[in-house]
Amino acid sequence: MTPVSSAAPSYTFFAVCAPGLESFLAQELQGLTRGGGGEAGGVEFHGDLRTLYRANLHLRTASRVLVRFGELYAAAFSELRKKASRLPWEAFLAPGQPVALRVTCHKSRLYHSDAVAERVAGAIEDRLGQRLERRKGHNEAEANPAQLIVVRLVRDRCTISLDSSGALLHQRGYRLATAKAPLRETLAAGMLLASGWDMASPLLDPFCGSGTIPIEAALMSKNIPPGRMRRFAFMDWPNFDAAAWESMVRARSAAPLRWPPVIASDRDAGAIEAARANADRAGVADCIEFSRRAVSAIEPPPMPGWVVTNPPYGARLGGGKDLRDLYAQLGKVLKAKCPGWRVAMLCDSRQLIGNTGLDFDEGIPLVNGGLRMRLVRAVVYFPHSARRST
Repeated sequence: MTPVSSAAPSYTFFAVCAPGLESFLAQELQGLTRGGGGEAGGVEFHGDLRTLYRANLHLRTASRVLVRFGELYAAAFSELRKKASRLPWEAFLAPGQPVALRVTCHKSRLYHSDAVAERVAGAIEDRLGQRLERRKGHNEAEANPAQLIVVRLVRDRCTISLDSSGALLHQRGYRLATAKAPLRETLAAGMLLASGWDMASPLLDPFCGSGTIPIEAALMSKNIPPGRMRRFAFMDWPNFDAAAWESMVRARSAAPLRWPPVIASDRDAGAIEAARANADRAGVADCIEFSRRAVSAIEPPPMPGWVVTNPPYGARLGGGKDLRDLYAQLGKVLKAKCPGWRVAMLCDSRQLIGNTGLDFDEGIPLVNGGLRMRLVRAVVYFPHSARRST
């Protein structure tokens, strides 16, 4: 970490995301800071601590944001402890702050992760001149959560990073009520970005569950930062600038005077009740039309828009039900009621995707709840129209 001036040190950050979302996270970061490099699992970027605050406040597809605190070469434990003790831990760890270390080692002479964690903890104690409280796990819900320190050794090169987020960023603070198989907020936001939704045309989710996709869509269309309702780990750092943070939250972009129709439905009454409660907590209940109805009864507006949805699939129902008829019905309804619309759908089965009868693309590989999925996209053509490119 090399300071550019005494007033505004510059850091390297790494925004972590679920596999498959890297390009959309990079797209988000273009509007927040100077460019960085994408790699598997996230995107690197640069800036001062205000950049870090903005990233945590505004990023919709990131899981957490790390500070690249130090990079060093270490082929012996004594070397690791000595070099790690030179890092400015006092700027990021308050006196008495507990820590949790997460260590991975690959193709390095220091291959024992517990021993590496012990030496890094010792280095922190050397620097701070006090005993350190180490916790085995990292539980962000604790009253006094530990600061997560991520240590990665690859070919004797050691990267030490500090988590700035605390609880994973999909925990926006609005979703207290859930339906079956809830979709993470970060993945829902990624689906919306991947769909190409223009935030001006109508958006429809006929399998809304607890409302994650329509709520994320409404937050996007109203320019509401996803992190405005929660705390972050960086708020406990000695260098935290509370005044800068408060100014940043108050100065969010103004909402548009009008926002597009966001229509959400589900046949489960409990799901709709949960979705309405979540939308109210998120501050977007006024711009989402919720209703309990089967997919066959959807009533889309006449102007073309986007269908972005996470329909049931085998793993979500224990693999015991044949959903071919449901997907065939979905395709039939969309062809009848949504000509000219674009569709983005998350599914784990090529067969189910094919049963819709829609001409979906190869899709984007994603992971949902540990399951490999694909986000597939298609255009619902007008009857008897010539085939057009999506």
